[in-house]
Amino acid sequence: MAHRPPHRLPTGRRTFLRYTAGVAAVLPLAALAGCSGNSRDPNLIRIAFQQFGSGTIKEEWISAAAEEFSAENPDLVVELVPIVAAENDYFTKNELLMSSPRTSPDLVYEDSFILLSDVGAGYLQPITDLVEGLENWDDIADASKDAVTGEDGEIYGVPITTDTRALWFHREVFAEAGLPEDWQPGSWDDILEAARAIRDSDSEAIPFFMFAGTPQGEKASMQGFEMFMYGTGDGTGLYDGEAEKWVLGSQGFVDSLAFLKTLFDEDLTGSLGQHLDPNISETIYSSLLPDGKLGMLIDGSWISQNWTETAPTPWPEWSDVIGLADMPTQDGGGTGTVTLAGGWGLSIPKHVTDREVAFGFLQKLVSTETLVKYAIADNHITVRADVAEREEYASYSPAVEYFTDLLESAYYRPALPAYPEVSSALQEAMEAVMTGSTPEAAAAAYDATVTDIVGPENVQEATA
Repeated sequence: MAHRPPHRLPTGRRTFLRYTAGVAAVLPLAALAGCSGNSRDPNLIRIAFQQFGSGTIKEEWISAAAEEFSAENPDLVVELVPIVAAENDYFTKNELLMSSPRTSPDLVYEDSFILLSDVGAGYLQPITDLVEGLENWDDIADASKDAVTGEDGEIYGVPITTDTRALWFHREVFAEAGLPEDWQPGSWDDILEAARAIRDSDSEAIPFFMFAGTPQGEKASMQGFEMFMYGTGDGTGLYDGEAEKWVLGSQGFVDSLAFLKTLFDEDLTGSLGQHLDPNISETIYSSLLPDGKLGMLIDGSWISQNWTETAPTPWPEWSDVIGLADMPTQDGGGTGTVTLAGGWGLSIPKHVTDREVAFGFLQKLVSTETLVKYAIADNHITVRADVAEREEYASYSPAVEYFTDLLESAYYRPALPAYPEVSSALQEAMEAVMTGSTPEAAAAAYDATVTDIVGPENVQEATA
């Protein structure tokens, strides 16, 4: 798209931002939901985002952008609305806010997997006309642009972050089990053999962990199931883009569930209670991995942010102790390895007070300098070429180059409104296997659920 000059806020009204992000009233959801009347302060920019516990990374990113914006717009107020919630709860609470003009934020931090569902529900508005003037729009990866483009061809968000996934393994646990420190499995069987070696050693570590079951939300689908499913050679994955149909009856689907069943049957993973604990990831990052109580984990590029100097549980030695390995395909065929990529961005809700004012602040949030600092603090992979070219980004983490390189061959989830419901069905299938169902029965139940979700005219039987 052709670039226009940087977007300017309209004149003839108060268009100055008073920097109050550091001291702004952070309203709880209950207070927002209880606001009376439909009037909204036209000089208030309200931004909603997910906050993980006491974490302040996103707050600091937003505050820094607000401070920079203050010199130009000293009369506008930025109000932070942090939503402290688990993944699925965040989406629900964010949608609750966006559903009413009284409570709607002016900007929202959206996961690409939920964005088109929120578009379909009428929570978000198109911003195609606005992004045409965004200075670094052409620096955004095409796949990330696709993820924020609706079926109507309109753009509904500005992508900011992405991520990839791999196997994280504890070298000391591996050494105790007689496994190599430069381990790279070539198949699922190699993963199982390593897990059995850890189980049979003197180590007390859980051999292998993958997120699974409904309490884990999208982590179970993306860090768990899809990292297997997309490596089975079925080709179409969950959705056949050419046929525009959801795929049912896949042998790869059954095989992926069978791998999970093997983990439980052979005592190669954590307990059922640990898998169904919605806070297990915090336990993994704060104690299980650092204390050598976990051998292998499938997880995302961002998790080392839990071990930085400013994190609640610093672990400066992590890069010496933890190894990284590509996730193999089922039998080592095809591309040989597999990873899933996702990402987050900023969108403007339907009930925004002033969309141009909101977009003016969004531009500051996504400036190159701001996003370089945010990527480093948040330990994420950028979707922007201008950010990736900066030396401070390329060198901020021992793992950033590795995970950035994985993007070249990454699979992406189907960017469709039905995906969140399909994802929930995946999680239910995993949980069914974990609690005693056969993989075949769980897959059949998934097929029936997806057919109900999207309609029989929008499904097809797998051909491979």
